[in-house]
Amino acid sequence: MRDVYIAVCLAAALAASSLAQTPSCDALTGAKRQLATRLLDTEHPYECCDDTIARCLAARPTCSLAARLADTVCRRVSAGQDEARIRRALSRRARSMVGGGAPATIGKSAAQALGPEAAPVQLAVYACARCPFCSRLVPILAREVRGERFAGKVRMVFRTFPIRGREGSTEGGLAFTAAAAMGKFWEFVLHAYEHFDQFDPARQRVWGEAVGLDGAAFEALMAAPETRESLIASKKEGVVNGIEETPTFFINGRLWVGDLEAVEVLDALDEEVERAGGRQWLQR
Repeated sequence: MRDVYIAVCLAAALAASSLAQTPSCDALTGAKRQLATRLLDTEHPYECCDDTIARCLAARPTCSLAARLADTVCRRVSAGQDEARIRRALSRRARSMVGGGAPATIGKSAAQALGPEAAPVQLAVYACARCPFCSRLVPILAREVRGERFAGKVRMVFRTFPIRGREGSTEGGLAFTAAAAMGKFWEFVLHAYEHFDQFDPARQRVWGEAVGLDGAAFEALMAAPETRESLIASKKEGVVNGIEETPTFFINGRLWVGDLEAVEVLDALDEEVERAGGRQWLQR
């Protein structure tokens, strides 16, 4: 019995030590802690370290990706996601970040970009004016790219991609395109997404005026043939790049197939910034 007791205590200690690495993991208890331990003991980082996440965390110096993935695992476990879903999410993230083949060719219109052209991380988003997911996710990403977190490190380029079947997608796309031509793209896009539920094609002139555009000129440009041609070109580019739904992201030309959650995409951008700067190891 004494040997069994010692074995149980040792197993518990090992489980605890494998998680005593990140605050999100340390906060887990009971069955959730056991699930996180099992995942960290069997999943592997896709770069930086060839062992399991748990063993990579214990190494010195520590692979920063191992710490990042451990936080991801424990955050998902804490949220109640099951083992299969978490393993799928890790697999999709690996495919997104490692990628394969030639990077996508994406337009780099300065009017539709945030961040310096020379930023080491380029984020492209294909989005529809009438996409509810876009209306929630794009403003969060834009705020972070504009803020201190990614200052000088990430450039975000918006590519308008109207989705057939979404009422108002063409009219909304024409307004986005006209606003870009008039130098108020982001102001208009963020205003339109903020008032997403009040959309009406006739209201777009009012929205333009609200962000400082000349209403009559904006309305005329939305109806101009060159605006429609520009929107069609953006749509064709997306089709060539395999876009079927919005939002769709590319990180340094690689298609993002991971979860469309702000926390996940932002964490992937942090990872890409680390990779670009050669900061893949933590002294702990």
